[in-house]
Amino acid sequence: MHPVVARVTQRIVERSVPARADYLARMAQAAADHEGGPARQRLSCGNLAHGFAAAGADKPSLRGGNAGNIGIVTAYNDMLSAHQPMEQYPSLIRMAARNAGGSAQVAGGVPAMCDGVTQGRIGMELSLFSRDNIAMATAVSLSHDMFDAVLCLGVCDKIVPGLLIGALSFGHLPVIFVPAGPMPAGLSNKEKAAVRQRYAEGKATREELLDAEAASYHSPGTCTFYGTANSNQTMMEAMGLHMPGTAFVNPGTPLRDALTVAAAEQALRISKLGDDYRPLCETIDERAIVNAMVSLAATGGSTNHAIHLVAMARAAGVIIDWDDLDELSRVTPLIVRAYPNGSADINHFHAAGGIGFVLRELIDAGLVHADIPCVHGGDLRQQAMEPYLDGTALRWRDGPKQSLDTSVVRPVADPFDHEGGLRRVQGNLGRGIVKISAVAPEYRKIEAPARIFESQDDLLLAFKAGTLQGDLIAVIRGQGPRANGMPELHKLTPTLAAMQDRGQRVALLTDGRMSGASGKVLSAIHVTPEAADGGPISKLRDGDRIRIDAEAGTIDVDVAAAEWESRAVQHGDLRANRFGFGRELFAMMRAQVGTAEAGGSALFMDEDRSAR
Repeated sequence: MHPVVARVTQRIVERSVPARADYLARMAQAAADHEGGPARQRLSCGNLAHGFAAAGADKPSLRGGNAGNIGIVTAYNDMLSAHQPMEQYPSLIRMAARNAGGSAQVAGGVPAMCDGVTQGRIGMELSLFSRDNIAMATAVSLSHDMFDAVLCLGVCDKIVPGLLIGALSFGHLPVIFVPAGPMPAGLSNKEKAAVRQRYAEGKATREELLDAEAASYHSPGTCTFYGTANSNQTMMEAMGLHMPGTAFVNPGTPLRDALTVAAAEQALRISKLGDDYRPLCETIDERAIVNAMVSLAATGGSTNHAIHLVAMARAAGVIIDWDDLDELSRVTPLIVRAYPNGSADINHFHAAGGIGFVLRELIDAGLVHADIPCVHGGDLRQQAMEPYLDGTALRWRDGPKQSLDTSVVRPVADPFDHEGGLRRVQGNLGRGIVKISAVAPEYRKIEAPARIFESQDDLLLAFKAGTLQGDLIAVIRGQGPRANGMPELHKLTPTLAAMQDRGQRVALLTDGRMSGASGKVLSAIHVTPEAADGGPISKLRDGDRIRIDAEAGTIDVDVAAAEWESRAVQHGDLRANRFGFGRELFAMMRAQVGTAEAGGSALFMDEDRSAR
């Protein structure tokens, strides 16, 4: 192992001892409760009759058989392009399970909102909290104790993290994640971004913008840029939760269906009733979490996972922080250029070698743990293999030994950058995250006066009014989880990019989030403590000199100590964020949520209270 990776892993292991031991003890007890046959055999007759009443052809097996039963937790809906292909998955999985001597039932559904639809809208204030809601819905789905294995059907931003957090409460069961794959390439991301920027400057009409967006997001499947959704898939592969090479196979293809069938068959094989028991609690450990962090850094993955991954790890009793992410990123070469870190879309990345090539490079460089027990029955080196169809038979083979397009994927020995894409920054303004993989080196450091805004709309109005002139650092505060649910501020990206392109030195500082498509403008995000907690960001005033240095990892304001101490905390008026679009139902989460660095979750409030 690379010495830094080994050191960080050991530090996480030592830090996690109490929480991990408690988690594993609970999982061991749950596993012991499932000894001696299928889980459903412990139900009373009335319980069991309810459980198989509508099972049709599977009723005899569920009533008296000893075969395994798969619980399907699905995020299907037909509004979200990434999840629409999953409509027919349960039928396919039930067929595969029957053919393998078992059965499968849809245990429940989880909400799957689309950040692409809610960007810049009120609904985005429910986005982060939907992850905790999904985790709870997953737990409710599996609470019937009818299941011996689990398939989680999900792809996008909070959905996969929420499914995993919920499934980890049932970590005595094997769990395999089943995605849908990306839509085929449409209008290039570069062309789409150019139209967005022209529209922000008033140089393109709404109809032109809608034409560009519709040509980009055009069919079933995941969006093709390398944002949070596709970063999810990279992490699932790096943690060994997919059948190998599953992430970026397009929907509606025979290979995609074959991989879904294989996941169902394998889920039965690795249950306690099969011949290779692999519970989720053993797959997800400190090594797997380190693998996820390294894979994000190597590919320039989404900043959202600086929050999500912390919460996912915590659900497994593994305690990580942004120092771990920063230290790993600084020794991990950036070996992928996919939009917004390059021009290629995710299909191009997959064709050039994809995740399999990336994993092999990271394994050979000692940057990831190859010995994790992956759900497919092997280790991480087998995870890097490439699926293909031999007639109708699904098989795996070694992928290309060299990149098929070095403008998109490169070996560790010849990276795009010698460091990964994510950095932790800290100073007298708190701690935050910067994604530098898409930011040109000359823009990674700035000192400029602050312009303070309490919402992204206020900044956009100032831009349209022509008052954002000269160098500046835009401060958008009151956007943290306790304030308004921490919505993404992605609609600022075209405006800030336009300002930078016209020669201004600009940056963003916020206690809110930016998406995985945050772009080429330096952005210090997730700043904690947030303004609603009285963090330093709440003391900033227009004109304060702020310095953000992503290379040095610092965020500081230059104000005399005496003046700084005497300044009052300023809280924005958040009354309008409390009601409408269901926001009134999430007051409990806003009140109990932990910090961004603690995962931005209300599920672990006893631990997170002390971290605020």
